[in-house]
Amino acid sequence: MTASSTRRTTAARSRLAAVGAIAVAGTLLLTGCGDQTQDKDKNSGSASTSTAPLADKLPQAIRSKGKIKVGSDIAYAPVEFKDSSGKVVGLDPDLAAAMGKQLGVTFEFENGTFDALLTGLRSGRNDIAMSAMTDNKNRQQGIDPDTGKKVGEGVDFVDYLTAGVSIYTRKGDTQGITNWSDLCGKKVAVERGTVSEDLAKQEAKKCPGGKKLAIEAFDDDQQSQTRLRSGGVDAASSDFPVAAYAVKTSGGGKDFQIVGDQVEAAPYGIAVAKNDAQLRDALQAAMNAIIKNGEYKKILEKWGAQDGAVKESAINGGK
Repeated sequence: MTASSTRRTTAARSRLAAVGAIAVAGTLLLTGCGDQTQDKDKNSGSASTSTAPLADKLPQAIRSKGKIKVGSDIAYAPVEFKDSSGKVVGLDPDLAAAMGKQLGVTFEFENGTFDALLTGLRSGRNDIAMSAMTDNKNRQQGIDPDTGKKVGEGVDFVDYLTAGVSIYTRKGDTQGITNWSDLCGKKVAVERGTVSEDLAKQEAKKCPGGKKLAIEAFDDDQQSQTRLRSGGVDAASSDFPVAAYAVKTSGGGKDFQIVGDQVEAAPYGIAVAKNDAQLRDALQAAMNAIIKNGEYKKILEKWGAQDGAVKESAINGGK
């Protein structure tokens, strides 16, 4: 999920796999975000801190707890969502579990609305935010993309994937929409706080008189999809892997279609507080370790995201 005018999406930031290549567990159901209480499902597979190869890189407080609390919008399939049994699954949880084996801790995902994740991180509710979050300068510096004013101290990012933003419509009902300028005079659904919302706002300012772009912003992507499915809006926008997954799974592939090319490709990053450089660097080391040992590649292939792979994790690589 990107958020910020620089694009939850580095430059058409490596294309993720085509819709047909996205791996889906046939019967998995998409579910909406709940409240911000901790999800009871814990990612397993971490080694003990006494045997994990990178455990000594973690802050002692994290090692003592044996866990990293993760703020996440768990309604963004296939990046993170709940399956039909209520278990948290997806690209991010799988990557976190693999990193946990390197660090000797578990990553516990806590559900929250996307636009509140950085607030939760700054308040200490969570140790990190991992939620298909686009790394960009506004977030790094704590700048509000609407006003250009500083609203917080910002965060650091551990980058791990690239993705762009897509527009999709009801299948067979594109209304001539092929790019962002075609949205003028129409209604679009987006998730609040994302790059999709930023792009829609930018486009709305360009629309000629008499062709206003109406933007409906929701707490999570599932609500946007529901609104589009019901005909309440003409189009919706989200990160390409999420849009592609919705196109493939919703209504058995009969509900939606992607229109035009993805834009504003950018890195996904794990957000870490500015004053937590040791944790940031430990996460980067763990990400690079799973890139090197091949686990990263297998996980991306499982979720159809291999075209967005990076060769090495960067810190604050977003523009």
